[in-house]
This record gives sequence, structure tokens and C-alpha cells, in this order.
Amino acid sequence: MSVTILVGGQWGDEGKGKVVDLLADRVDVVVRSQGGNNAGHTVVSEGREFRFHLIPSGILCPDTVCVIGHGVVVDPKAFLAELAHIQAQGVDTRNLVISDRAHMVMPYHPVFDQLGEQQRGDDRLGTTRRGVGPTYEDKVRRIGFRIGDLQKPKFLEKKLRFVLRLKNETLTRLYGAEPFDEQAILDEYIGYGELLDPYIRDIYPLVQGAMVEGRRILLEGAQGVMLDLDLGTYPYVTSSAPTAGGALTGSGIPPSRVTNTVGVFKAYTTRVGYGPFPTELTGELGEYIREVGAEFGTTTGRARRVGWFDAAVARYAVNTNGIESIVLTKLDVLDTLETIKICTGYTSKGERWDHPMANISHLKHAEPEYTELPGWMTPTRQCRSFAELPAPCRDYVEQLAERCGASIDAISVGPDREQTIIRRPLI
Repeated sequence: MSVTILVGGQWGDEGKGKVVDLLADRVDVVVRSQGGNNAGHTVVSEGREFRFHLIPSGILCPDTVCVIGHGVVVDPKAFLAELAHIQAQGVDTRNLVISDRAHMVMPYHPVFDQLGEQQRGDDRLGTTRRGVGPTYEDKVRRIGFRIGDLQKPKFLEKKLRFVLRLKNETLTRLYGAEPFDEQAILDEYIGYGELLDPYIRDIYPLVQGAMVEGRRILLEGAQGVMLDLDLGTYPYVTSSAPTAGGALTGSGIPPSRVTNTVGVFKAYTTRVGYGPFPTELTGELGEYIREVGAEFGTTTGRARRVGWFDAAVARYAVNTNGIESIVLTKLDVLDTLETIKICTGYTSKGERWDHPMANISHLKHAEPEYTELPGWMTPTRQCRSFAELPAPCRDYVEQLAERCGASIDAISVGPDREQTIIRRPLI
């Protein structure tokens, strides 16, 4: 039995989808542990591109059981649209399961998301406005709806009557917005329940049984460590815990069963939305890397902000998540650069920091300290072993490993499965 946790080590968008796809045929179960359709994973397999938002990337392996865990918030409408889309692409979804404990995005959640962003004005967070944050809020307030509620129409109706009264009062009195119709929501969600019923299960016996039987489990998260509610650049973070700890609570697996934690890092850094980003490149170089790296969001299409690799952030992610093994992605994007920089820490208010500080204002205005290395100016997409990489490229990788504090065991030099260098097995 092995349990591997896959963690994004930066601000998300590190290429976790490709890594899950690479590992899925080596595991028996993939569990998506947190997040919602506010994030996406793009996978290129045999020249075909697949985009996943809620469904685990491991679905491309027909023998792998794919679980949407109870740490995820599920928009039933979005899920059904994604399901229909990948089925139309010929993907087998018979091994797909949704936890009956996973919370649901309700029709009013995106509305509250949008209204909240408007109310913040210049201090807006830059959410995807998909309603994910308000859904997690209701989960914590204990007025949320769970996927299993779809299988209990009478209970759903009773609870909706109470909750919708609270929501409509807020919409009309605070925002001056139109109220929602209870019967319309009830009819819509009962309809979803009929379509989702074959996929809804209590995942506790499934996950526990897999561990007892010695099966291999991979925990797949969304976003990255720097978007974590506690460890990230709060309040410019997501609404869940995209960390190793969050993966455990979102799947029901105890920490004593974890055998390996793998961190995924880009060879440079990106983030979407607002918030501090010490190594950001705002000029022509940043625009060039954005275009070469196709740095546009899978879910929203928004242009990502681009910067040099931040080893202070990476080391922080490694240490707070117990990352033992690193997958470095998009190394090929740097192929044409004459010089490359690595951020090793920051100076703020005359003090040196070797990790991102909690004070967002200080981090925003912190001066990054850089080590500069020569570029390799040679294409790497055809390389299939570490030895085939140009010497300056190998030096860059080794520098990153040393400064992050974990070994770089796999390197992606292109979007396709085959464009991957495996230095040491991850599972």
C-alpha cells in the first residue's frame, strides 16, 4: 500500500494535471481532495488536449478509480457539463465517484461571489466568481448542502426553505438584488440528483478498503501552497487548504498512511489574480514568457502574472508540507533566455527574510534577492534524460534542488506525456 500526496508548490497552475496523468496508470485510486471548478488542469495525451475542472485528471486511465472527495465543492451543473464533454471525447467514466459528503455550489453562491467582489472595489480579491468561496463559507456556517442531499428530496426541500430565506433577505436588503425562487431551485437540483445518482457514494469504505487491500492511492489537489487559507498570501488566497494536510482531511486518509509527498513547481513562477508577487516581471520579458508558456488560465482564460523562480516560496512549501520529491515543469519555456534569475530571499524594512512573511504589505514591497545564472539557449523538448540537457540547464536544475531542499526527480520539457524526464520513480 502507498499513499502519495501531490501538492502545488507555488500559486497554483504548476502543471499538476500532467503529473497526475503520468502517475495515474501506476496507482489504483486517485482522489481529488479540495477546491472546486475555480481551478483547472490541462492534460495533453497523445497530441489530444483535455481540460479538467472537477473531475480528477486520472480519469484518462480507465482502470483507475477516480474519486471527488468531500473536501471538494461541486457545482452540479458544471460537473455534468464537464462529464458530457469528456464522454464525447471518448473518455470512460464508469470508475468515477463523488463523495456524498462533498458540498454543493447552489445558484445563489456565484451571485454572492460577484456582489462581494463588486462591494470590495479596488480591494477585490480577483476570484473566478464561480461561487466557490461562498460555498465554503456556508460549509463553515453549517448551512451548506451536500451532494448526498440530492438523494433525499424531502430533506432537501425542508432545508432549502430555511436557508433560502436567509439568502434572499441578504440579497434584497443588503444588496438590493432579486430574490431566488425556492421551487425553481428545488426542481433544478432534484433533476441534478437523478443524473448524479449513479456517481454518488459514501467513499469511506472505498478509501479504507483500498488501504486495507494494499492498493496505491494518489491524492490530487488544486491550486497551490501560497493560496492556502493559513499558509498563503491571505486574504489573496483560495477558500480551501491546497496543502498536504488539506489533502488528508479532504479524502479521509490519516497522516500515518502517507508514504510520499510530491511537490510540483514551475521552472519560473506564476500567479493569477491580485496579491503580492515579489519576483513578478511586468515588462517585455514577462510578456514573452507568458506567451511562450501559454500562461492563460484553464478555467477563466485570464492571463497569468509571470516572474522568476522564487526559491524562498519553494523552500517554504517544501518545509511546511514535507515535500520529499519535486516535479519541475515547463523548463523548456526558458530555453531561449540568455540569463535566468533565482530569488533566494527578500529584504523588507532593512531586514532579510528567507521565507514569505505574513504581512502582505511588507511582502508586496519586499525587494527580492537574486542569484543570476547563464541560460542554455538550446531547445530541450527532445531531451528524454537528464544527461541530454545542456550543461547550464542541468546546473539550473541542481541549483533549484539545493535551494528548495528536495530532490528534483522529474522534469517536464513539454506538454505531452512523452516530454518528461524521469530521474527517479515518484511512486
